[in-house]
Amino acid sequence: MGTLVGPFRRYPLVWITLVVGAVVFVLLGLGEPGAARWTATVFVGLVVARTTVSMLRDILHGHWGLDVLAVVAMVATIAVGEYVAAVIIVLMLSGGEALEEYAAGRARAELTALLDRAPQRAHRVVDGTAVEDVPVGLVAVDDLLLVRPAELVPVDGVLLEDEASFDESSLTGESLPVHRGRGESLLSGAVNGASAVRMRATATSADSQYQRILQLVAAAEDAKAPTVRLADRYAVPFTAVSLLIAGLAWWLSGNPVRFAEVLVLATPCPLLIAAPVAFMGGMSRSARAGVIVKGGATLEGLARARSVAFDKTGTLSHGRPELARVDAAPGFEPDEVLRLAAAAEQHSPHVLAEGITRTALARGLRVAPASETTEVPAHGVAANVEGREVLVGKLAFVQETDPLAHQAELGPGHTAVSVAVDGRFAGNLVLTDALRPNAAAVVAALRQRGLAHVVMLTGDNTATGRMLADQAGIEEVHAHLLPEDKVRLVAQMPDRPVIMVGDGVNDAPVLAVAEVGIAMGARGSTAASEAADVVIMRDDIAKVVQAVDIGRHTYRVALTAIWIGVALSLGLMVVAAFGHIPAVAGALTQELVDLVCILYALRARSGAPADPALSDVAQTRVEQAAAVPSSG
Repeated sequence: MGTLVGPFRRYPLVWITLVVGAVVFVLLGLGEPGAARWTATVFVGLVVARTTVSMLRDILHGHWGLDVLAVVAMVATIAVGEYVAAVIIVLMLSGGEALEEYAAGRARAELTALLDRAPQRAHRVVDGTAVEDVPVGLVAVDDLLLVRPAELVPVDGVLLEDEASFDESSLTGESLPVHRGRGESLLSGAVNGASAVRMRATATSADSQYQRILQLVAAAEDAKAPTVRLADRYAVPFTAVSLLIAGLAWWLSGNPVRFAEVLVLATPCPLLIAAPVAFMGGMSRSARAGVIVKGGATLEGLARARSVAFDKTGTLSHGRPELARVDAAPGFEPDEVLRLAAAAEQHSPHVLAEGITRTALARGLRVAPASETTEVPAHGVAANVEGREVLVGKLAFVQETDPLAHQAELGPGHTAVSVAVDGRFAGNLVLTDALRPNAAAVVAALRQRGLAHVVMLTGDNTATGRMLADQAGIEEVHAHLLPEDKVRLVAQMPDRPVIMVGDGVNDAPVLAVAEVGIAMGARGSTAASEAADVVIMRDDIAKVVQAVDIGRHTYRVALTAIWIGVALSLGLMVVAAFGHIPAVAGALTQELVDLVCILYALRARSGAPADPALSDVAQTRVEQAAAVPSSG
């Protein structure tokens, strides 16, 4: 019984129309054409009234859609006595909506698969040996967990085994298993390999990577695709042309039936259905590739983009800066400056802070807990460490406390973080961060795709920004920028739409302002991911090119599907204008047009794979091969 009730609840108008159609045919078979006509007329009249109310509501909100054609077609067929064709039109419209929902569900399959496989339980190790099963929401930071073979990693954590392999394909799109060693980070939602492993939780379930992905997927599903807007671009001209052909057919033939026969073939299902299916397919395909796209409008923006702006640290560069040296001011020891800076920075999400803390721990320095920590985005951090006031950040930030603070001598590729202790300038920490091996190939690939205007926007110094930009093939560089400066520069870029690629907290404002904001979400900040339109779940900048390719392919498929529907409908309308397609046959033919458009739109779910030559792994291997001396 449930198998029958479920479809009826989902598509009630389809089933009611089928019942009414069956009643009409039974009455005709019994020789009761009058009763059949009245049954069809009353039913179609109710549908017309319902559709008209919805149409007028949309018009009052400034939305001119394609419902007017459907209403006119139903009214015309009833008026000229083609009541069977009128019932078929209702079935076509209601069935088209049901078919759209089914096709969109197929296209959304990979997107919703993440929701269906969320980690639910964790195995917590108690007293070193005992294992208890707990809901994943009860896992706390620093809990010791056991992950059995082929199980999902329940929360973010670090591996306590010497070596293990994990399948991260649902998170990053990486098809091959990844190998992790002791102390390396594990992502929640990754699938463990063949051996049981122990791990220590570094985040709760709510703050873990998998939960972030689920939130992004939910946003992507709720986002309104530009499908209606895309169809509406054709709504007014298609309606006008259809009414003109129908009116001319009536006027030249003197037969009002021709008007109805033409409009039966003008019902706008291809426009209303094909584009939504294509955009949902594109979102599904991007999710499979480890790229979360938050709506169809973003896919359209990717397809039409003409400029791209890159942040430097963590985007074009690896985002794992290494400490080159400590320039301590007189009266301060280098290790003490590093230790205090690491203590103040230990909870900051900035990649430079991570490099400072990592180096201090590697040198065996005691990183004391900090209190009264205050972070000023894009400027620095102030904290109380062992009763001492420590400031770490940009030179200008430290100079507000001690005007005698001065810039370190920087070589190519270097950047500096200034430190003040108890109101006195304590020195500079000089760090270096290498360009990603595939950055130049990615920039070249984007230019080949028509994004000729490429710029770098960085808060770092000009020398470092210029050197990395030259290596990446970027001619325009803007350095020493605050978040508001990045917003202003992106707003002023002439070739639009603009893609902005970043990863840090300070990139959140400009990611939100750009037509398409892309966040490197694998290691970037939550704020950047929430502000962005696209989140790349693998730490690989080549995914930017893949996102553009998916957007262009999806938009091209959507437009082509619409034009297929328009061309077929117009051709059939011309044939009907000469009286060669009766109204009932025209209604059935239009169903075939809908099917062709939907099948074509589903092509957005597939397409050419990512170019493996652009991946960071491939580029690293190329560089390593080039560095090996020839034996010949």
